[in-house]
Amino acid sequence: MDYIVFPGPLGLMGLAATPAGLCRVALRVARESSFRDCLEKTHRRTPRNNPNALKKIKRQFDLYFSGKLRKFSCPLDFGGATAFQKKIWTRLTAIPFGETRSYQWLAQAAGRPSACRAAGNANGKNPLPIVVPCHRVVRKNGELGGYSGGTDIKRFLLDLERSHAAL
Repeated sequence: MDYIVFPGPLGLMGLAATPAGLCRVALRVARESSFRDCLEKTHRRTPRNNPNALKKIKRQFDLYFSGKLRKFSCPLDFGGATAFQKKIWTRLTAIPFGETRSYQWLAQAAGRPSACRAAGNANGKNPLPIVVPCHRVVRKNGELGGYSGGTDIKRFLLDLERSHAAL
């Protein structure tokens, strides 16, 4: 497993990938060592800091934050996710840049219209925020709802996308 920690508009960010694809995006990383330790614990592998291996995906993040990229293009590795989580995360990638959908929409899109809470839980466990745009899911009434990275980050991402979507 390769990883990189780099400065972004939200502070230090971390990316990790296996040979199968991108497996982790961390929006706020305290230190490089804490991200590495977390990867080692959750993936049970010794990660190595290898910026060259993640150069293309890091470039996509740079383009996203400057408003020049609307959809990421890279292989994804969902590892030990359940079938339902994978279905939810796949449906998230269908939400267009600069738009939002409700948790109810997400449950319906996954074929489980009465499973709004389960859809929300799967959304909250997304290991690839921004790439798999879980920040685009809001409450039915338009309120933000929760976000694993914090609602301040969710608001930042939605505002960033809306400001560039109109261009």
